[in-house]
Amino acid sequence: MKKLNEQSTLDLFEKGLITENQFDEIKAYRSLNIFSINAELKLFLYLSVLLFTSGIGILIYENIDSIGHIAILSLLLIVIAVCFFYCFKHSKGFQKEETTFEHPVLDYLVLAGNILTCIFIGYLQFQYKPFGEHYGLATLVPTIVSFFCAYYFDNRSVLTIAVTGLAAYIGISVTPQDLLSSNDFYASQSLSYSAVILGGLLILWTVYSSRIALKTHFSLIFLTFALHIISIASIANMTNYDPLTWMLFTLILAGSTYYFYKASYKYKAMSLYVFMIVYGYIGGNIFLFRIFEHVDFSDIWELFFILLPAYFIVSIVIFIKLIKNFHKEISE
Repeated sequence: MKKLNEQSTLDLFEKGLITENQFDEIKAYRSLNIFSINAELKLFLYLSVLLFTSGIGILIYENIDSIGHIAILSLLLIVIAVCFFYCFKHSKGFQKEETTFEHPVLDYLVLAGNILTCIFIGYLQFQYKPFGEHYGLATLVPTIVSFFCAYYFDNRSVLTIAVTGLAAYIGISVTPQDLLSSNDFYASQSLSYSAVILGGLLILWTVYSSRIALKTHFSLIFLTFALHIISIASIANMTNYDPLTWMLFTLILAGSTYYFYKASYKYKAMSLYVFMIVYGYIGGNIFLFRIFEHVDFSDIWELFFILLPAYFIVSIVIFIKLIKNFHKEISE
C-alpha cells in the first residue's frame, strides 16, 4: 500500500497536477507514519448503537411482565425525544446538497433515535393496535419517519432502514436468510412484479434526484437496492415453468444488467459492477440451461461434463480480468 501511494503521488507530480513543493510536503508527511483511526472509531460507534438498541429489545423481552407496557413505552419515548432533541438542536437544517454534523457522534445519535422509533411503533402496534388490523401501517409509518430523518439529517444508514421498510411494506424480504429458507417470489407472482416495479421506481427517483440536485450522494444506495431487488426477482422467476414468464424476466434481467453496467461506470461504483456481473452470470447460465432442456445430450454427456470444469475456470478468469479492467478505468 505504501509503494502504491508513493507511485500515485509521483504520477500526480509527473502529470503536473501538483507542484514540486507539494510533492516534497506529501513525502515528508508520509514519512511521519501517521495513521488515522477515524474508521475504527466510527465502527465502534456503529456497534455501540447496535448493542444499545439490541439491549433495549432484550430488556423489553425479558422484563415485559415486571416493568409494564406503559413504563416501557414511556422510557422509549423519553430516550427518542432526547436523541432527536440534540439532533435537531445541532443540525444545519434540511439542505439539498450533502451536509454533515460538526460532531460525527450526532450521526449515530440519529441512527439510534430512528431505530428506537421503529421499536416504539412496532411495540405500540403489537400491544395496543392503534392501527387496528392494518399491520402494514405499522411498517409504513416508521418508514416515512426514516425517510424524513435520512433526508433532513443526511444520514445514509437511516436511508438504508427506510428503503428496507419500503420493501417490507409491499411484502418483499431482502435478507439472505429469507431468500434461502422460503422464496416468496415463487409464492406470489404479483409480488415479483411488485419487486420489479419497486426497483424501477428507485431508479426513477435516482434520475429525478440527479436532475434537481437533491441528495445526489444517496444515488448509490437507491441503485444498490434496485439492483438486488430486480435481479433476485428476475432470477427467481427465470426457473418458472411458464415459458412466457421466464422469457419476460430474462428480458428484464438483461435490461437491468445493461443499465447497471452503465450506472457502475457513471458512479464509479465497484459494488454495482461486481453484483451486476454476478447476477448477469447466474441469469445467463439459467437461460442456457433452459435452452439446453430441449437438446438431447445422451450422446455427448461425457464431453459435456469434461468441459464443465473448464467453463467455470474460464468464467473465474474472465471475472477477475473484468474487475481489474474496471478498477483501472475508474481510477484513471
